[in-house]
Amino acid sequence: MESSIHPLAKKTVIYYLMTTSIMLILMMILGVLMLLNQGEMITITPIWFYKIMTAHGIGMVGIAALGGTAIMWYFLSKYIKLNPTIFLLNFTLSLIGVVLIFIAIFGFDFSDAWTFLYPLPAQSAQIYGIVGPLMFLLGVLILGIGYLIMYMYLAKRFIKEYGGLGKTLGWDYIFRGKKGYGPPAAVVASTMVIITNSTAILAGAIVIIGSIINIIYPAIRMDPMLAKHLTYAFGHIFCNATIYMAVIAVYEVLAKYTKRPWKSNKAFLIAWNASTLFTLMIYTHHLLMDFAVPTWMLIIGQVFSYANGLPVMVVTAYGALMIVYRSGIKWDFASSLLFLAMFGWVAGAIPAIIDATIVVNHVMHNTKWVPGHFHTYMGMGVIAMILGFMYYFNKTEGSIKHNRFDTFSISLYFTFFTGIVGSFLYAGSISTPRRWAEHMPEWVLSDQVGAISGIFVVLATTLITVRFFTGLKGVVNQPNSIN
Repeated sequence: MESSIHPLAKKTVIYYLMTTSIMLILMMILGVLMLLNQGEMITITPIWFYKIMTAHGIGMVGIAALGGTAIMWYFLSKYIKLNPTIFLLNFTLSLIGVVLIFIAIFGFDFSDAWTFLYPLPAQSAQIYGIVGPLMFLLGVLILGIGYLIMYMYLAKRFIKEYGGLGKTLGWDYIFRGKKGYGPPAAVVASTMVIITNSTAILAGAIVIIGSIINIIYPAIRMDPMLAKHLTYAFGHIFCNATIYMAVIAVYEVLAKYTKRPWKSNKAFLIAWNASTLFTLMIYTHHLLMDFAVPTWMLIIGQVFSYANGLPVMVVTAYGALMIVYRSGIKWDFASSLLFLAMFGWVAGAIPAIIDATIVVNHVMHNTKWVPGHFHTYMGMGVIAMILGFMYYFNKTEGSIKHNRFDTFSISLYFTFFTGIVGSFLYAGSISTPRRWAEHMPEWVLSDQVGAISGIFVVLATTLITVRFFTGLKGVVNQPNSIN
């Protein structure tokens, strides 16, 4: 693998991971500030609270996407030849988008949450001026364009190398009775991401362009319900895609550590095909409280939200257990975090499935229960996968070795992240609302537990990041590496 990835791509992986790790700490600090304010341990004005909330939400999703993309590109380079210029272009457009977004938030007071739900941007423009909303929406659009270009390029390469996206999803093995094993797991997962996230980005582009037009020409309006569908199709699918990019590290790294290849058998291929279809539909569980939505669509949102939690997650979690069982694997920072990430992913899906039940959703969806499940599978799942890959990258491309410091960092991270998500889920169970700057006295204790836990998570992440940057010296000094 070391000789198969282009030197520019390897250098760009470092750019992605450095940016991801630094931004991760900053966004975590913003999250802790919100909890400290809700827990009455510090005081933040409501205007600043919602600006921080907007930055934290969209920033964390962007971080997960950057880290997941680095994982996907790095391992795909093992199987097909890729043009690193496309990889670098996506990084550049992502940075431009992020800069515009943060200038809009902290320079022009845009604070409509990462969902920028129509017509909030236009209403914000009437209060603070049009620059902030336009800059925010343009930043998100530029970021999406970068990913869309990358996905279209990867689709083209897959079609050339394998003969079509149907083949990279294993249709020959599922429908035509072809014997043996399908394409590598990294290729199968990437195909799913290309299909679902390209659809999401196009949906997002439609509502973003519509919002921009509405801000400039208020007489031109969108149907609010259509705008909400497009927004949540974009946001929910994009968030899910970060998981499916990052999980490639689980397939590749555990297979290498155990010396047992992760084979794409028929069950594996069926699971990924099912998830490709389900992921496109389940955003509708965000609309269960909207009485104007057709009943059949709400039923789809509930039923397939249940179903989507099973195929890929089950085959991946079960596969991880089987590939490790009696393998004699050597546990280090990478293998430990990637294995524990399976727990975070599965654990995060359980409260999500509960929330997708209509009668529960009506009571729980606008409470902290939702950030509880989201932080579980993002923080203890996706981010754990990215952090594990950061160590693996330094080990594979450099000379870093596991030590007791790494074991301590992992323990600190997972112990106190459990405290954060536990405080969120408990708060949701007592109907503590999400996205409120101020809380009633009976809600404050859970906020304080979350804030204190968050401080230790920031500490653990800082230790891991310092370790990563220290390890990069070995990568840079490695002969025939990125010099």
